Amino acid sequence: MDIENIKSTAHAMADAAREAVLPFFRADGLTADNKAGEGFDPVTEGDRATERAMRAVLAEMRPQDGILGEEFGHTEGVSGLTWVLDPIDGTRAFLSGAPTWGVLIALSDEAGPIYGLIDQPYIGERFEGGFGMARMSGPQGARILRVRGERDMSEAILFTTFPEVGSAEEGAAFRAVSDKVRLTRYGMDCYAYAMLAAGQIDLVIEAGLNAYDIQAPIAVIQAAGGIVTDWRGGPVHEGGRAVAAAGRAQHEAALDILSKLA
Repeated sequence: MDIENIKSTAHAMADAAREAVLPFFRADGLTADNKAGEGFDPVTEGDRATERAMRAVLAEMRPQDGILGEEFGHTEGVSGLTWVLDPIDGTRAFLSGAPTWGVLIALSDEAGPIYGLIDQPYIGERFEGGFGMARMSGPQGARILRVRGERDMSEAILFTTFPEVGSAEEGAAFRAVSDKVRLTRYGMDCYAYAMLAAGQIDLVIEAGLNAYDIQAPIAVIQAAGGIVTDWRGGPVHEGGRAVAAAGRAQHEAALDILSKLA
């Protein structure tokens, strides 16, 4: 496995994604199609253009690998490795002009993600994890990523994207955890996972995820020393209900509640 080639490919994709997506952000007249049968699951031309840009990089630099992308589905590879791409994680935020959306890039083998990037093009922050390193770069420079470690739930900060979280049952389980922490914040999309890896918060709890929503965050958070599982402590790289934690104490306390109520 050519690790340097993998990393350079990922950064080339993230650079191409920035160039493709930024002209659409806060643009006059940006519209969205609704992918949902019920409710609102938006997709914009920015999503499609960004994934096309990343796929073009892969076609040039690593055509042997598979691809799983949110907008254009699965492309088979021959290497045993698959790039898992979410061109705009947080399209609702993107439509609203809020910079909590991001570009998610993960590389996975048969066991799950081994490397990932979370990139916020507008702010210019990039979070990277895998192959024995975890780091970020942005307006304040570059630094190592490290989760904040274990702490009591009464001191913990909890993030999620939607206040309703998922089903009524899942929402009730989330609120039971929220009742135990110091601070709960909403609407953060993939930026919540980046903040956990950066040592700013303690927990992210979500439900109804797809593989392309969670694989890059898993790689980055685990590389930074954190934990990401489903609500019963098992693997979550295929999506579903996820809990990410900055320490074992917070993780175990959250699982103790979530596993009993949902």
